[in-house]
Amino acid sequence: MASTTLPSIAPSQLCSRRSGMLSPSSLCSRKEVKMGKQGKGMKVVCMAGSIPADRVPDMGKRQLMNLLLLGAVALPSTGMLIPYTYFFVPPGSGSASGGTVAKDALGNDILADQWLKTHGPGDRTLSQGLKGDPTYLVVEKDRTLATYGINAVCTHLGCVVPWNAAENKFICPCHGSQYNDQGRVVRGPAPLSLALAHCDVDSGKVVFVPWVETDFRTGDAPWWA
Repeated sequence: MASTTLPSIAPSQLCSRRSGMLSPSSLCSRKEVKMGKQGKGMKVVCMAGSIPADRVPDMGKRQLMNLLLLGAVALPSTGMLIPYTYFFVPPGSGSASGGTVAKDALGNDILADQWLKTHGPGDRTLSQGLKGDPTYLVVEKDRTLATYGINAVCTHLGCVVPWNAAENKFICPCHGSQYNDQGRVVRGPAPLSLALAHCDVDSGKVVFVPWVETDFRTGDAPWWA
């Protein structure tokens, strides 16, 4: 029986350098084996190699890249969360009594004494009240501030209702709703009276405090509380 000898094949012909990081000498080895009785041939064995150590990123670089990636994601996320956080946190009262200091048209704190010097009996002038809502300060006939403020937002569709001194009423210019001098609804389409706020004086400043008691105009529970 004739013996057969395998031709000699260079390892580089079987294991090509597909990657610049691998060397044929590190992946392929050759082994002499006998084939039949008379001849011998060469057997090429391909074994898994490893990436040279100098091409593997060290742990310090990996950690640095992870930190940079985390920072790039965390900064904009935090920026978006801050407004939502403030939305759910109750606003500061601006007063030791737990209320909100009234502001005039220029954004200045309203001082009770100064206000009464320039606003006579029966006067109803807008100020900035709770949550920034326009709120009427009421001057009584005895030239003192009323113990309540009247929210000027119409209960129909949210228009700001002006005071009509000639009619002695609040008359909405949008749809004709009318309220008496205390803000009680007397003509629709507005379904409810104007909201109230307590009006106090703290350290000389006019302060609005939320009204949560019974509405003295109707005897009902406050719909706005």
